[in-house]
Amino acid sequence: MTDQAATLVSFDEAVARYDPVIGLETHIELGTVTKMFCGCPTQFGAEPNTQVCPVCLGLPGSLPVASRAAIEYTIRIGLALNCSIAEHCRFARKNYFYPDMPKDYQISQYDEPLCTDGWLDITVQDPQPGPGGAAQPPRQVRVEIERVHLEEDTGKSLHVGGSTGRIHGAEYSLVDYNRAGIPLVEIVTKPVAGTGGLAPVVARAYVTELRDLVRALGVSDVRMEEGSLRCDVNTSLAPKGSGQWGTRTETKNVNSLRSVERAVRYEIERQAAVLDAGGRVVQETRHLQEDTGITTAGRSKEEAQDYRYFPEPDLVPIAPPRDWVEQIRAALPELPSARRSRLVREWGLSDLDMAALRNAGALDLVAETVAAGASAADARKWWLGELSRRANESDRDLADLAITPAQVAAVAGLVTAGTLNDKLARQVIDGVLAGEGTPEDVVAARGLAVVSDDTALAAAVDEAIAGNPEVAEKIRGGKVAAAGALLGAVMKATRGQADATRARELILERLGQS
Repeated sequence: MTDQAATLVSFDEAVARYDPVIGLETHIELGTVTKMFCGCPTQFGAEPNTQVCPVCLGLPGSLPVASRAAIEYTIRIGLALNCSIAEHCRFARKNYFYPDMPKDYQISQYDEPLCTDGWLDITVQDPQPGPGGAAQPPRQVRVEIERVHLEEDTGKSLHVGGSTGRIHGAEYSLVDYNRAGIPLVEIVTKPVAGTGGLAPVVARAYVTELRDLVRALGVSDVRMEEGSLRCDVNTSLAPKGSGQWGTRTETKNVNSLRSVERAVRYEIERQAAVLDAGGRVVQETRHLQEDTGITTAGRSKEEAQDYRYFPEPDLVPIAPPRDWVEQIRAALPELPSARRSRLVREWGLSDLDMAALRNAGALDLVAETVAAGASAADARKWWLGELSRRANESDRDLADLAITPAQVAAVAGLVTAGTLNDKLARQVIDGVLAGEGTPEDVVAARGLAVVSDDTALAAAVDEAIAGNPEVAEKIRGGKVAAAGALLGAVMKATRGQADATRARELILERLGQS
C-alpha cells in the first residue's frame, strides 16, 4: 500500500491497537580543532571547499592518521552513558557511492565499536492529565545504548532548482567537502519498547537529555540548526499484546527536538493506517517535511552487507590504555541529571517545578541568573513569567531574547531594593529588549524609579484624598480596606511609580488610622 492510499489513523486509536517500538541513531559532530584523519580545520561556515586536503578528499597516496582528541571525546561520551570501553577495536571501510564522500567509502566502525552496552535514564511528563485533571507525576524511562562508535562525517550536497531542495527535480547539485572528515560519533540505542502513547515524548526527551549531556561534557556544541547533532528516528508497530516487533522505517536527518517527536507521531499514525488496511509496512528511509510534519518515502533501507564492510587497512587498531580511560572517567564534569537533583535540593523545587523549567528551556538561564546574584525564586518568576510570555509572542526560544541572565538579575535586584515595583520592572524589560541599554540605563533614561520620597508622595496622597472625599470619609470611619481606592489614585497620578507600601501608610496617617 502506498503512502497516498493510506488514510491516517488518529494517534490515540493507533496506540490503542498497536504497540510502538522506537530506536534512535544520533550523530554528533565532535568539537575538535581538526578533522578525524587529517589536519584540516573544522570551523563551521567557511567558504565551500576551503577546508580540504588530499587526505579528506581521498586523493591517491594520502594516508589517514586518527585524532587522539576525537578518541578521547568518544570515550568521554561512552563513560557518561555508562558504557563499557573496548580494550581493542578497529576502524572499517563502509563502501557506498554517493558524491558527498569523495573516496567512495567512509571510515567508520562496524563489528568493533569503541563503546558498548550503556544506558541513559530520562524523565518524561505525560501530557495527558491524571485523575481529577491534575498533572501526572514525571515518569523515568531507561533507554539502553547498544553502541557508541566513531567515524568521519560526509560532505554536504546542495541541490539547486526544483521545489523540494532534494535531488529529485533539481537542475544540478553542488558538493561542499568542508564537512567531509569531521569526527562524528554515532550513538545507537537498543529498541525502546513499552512506552505506548508516550513514544514520541520519550524520543524527544532522550535526544534532549543526550544533547544536554554532550554539551556538559564539552565535546560538541550540539547545534541542531548547524547540523552538529542529527538524528535518525526508527519507528515500528506491532499488534497490541502480540509481543512481536513490526517492520521499522528510518526517518533520516531529523534536525530539531520538535521534529523528532513529530516524526515518531506521524509514523505511528501512518503505519497504523497501512496495517489497518491490510497493507505491509516497507522497510525504508523516509524524510520529514518540516512545513507539513509528514514523512515521505526515500529509498529502501540498506543492510550491513550492502556496504561491504572490511577492516580499514591504513589504520592501526585502537587499544585505549586502562589508566587513560580511568583518568578520563575521573575528569568527567557534573552530568545534567546529577546537576538537576542538586538544584532541586538547593532551590527547594518539586519534580514538577524542575520539569516546567526544562520544558520552557529555562534551566540554564535561571541557573545563570542565580549565579549573577538573583534569588532562585526571582529568577524563576521572571524567566517563566514575563520573559516566557515575550518569547511565546515572538515565537522565539527564551535563550534568543535580547536580554541576558545578568540583566534579569539586575532587574530582580532593583525590585528587591525597592527601586522598581513589578509594573515598572516590566517596562525596564521592555527597554532592555528594545536595545536601550542595561536595566540601570533604562531606569535613568525613562525615569522609571519608584517614588519613595515622602514630600512627593504626600503631595500625591493629598491630591487623592481631596479628589475622593467620600472614600476618605469611609476610611476616617474605620473602613481601612477602602484605602485601596485612594492608593489606586496615587499610583495613577505617579504613573505607577509610587512606593505602594509607603503611600498606603501616608494615606492612613492623613486620615487618622495609622
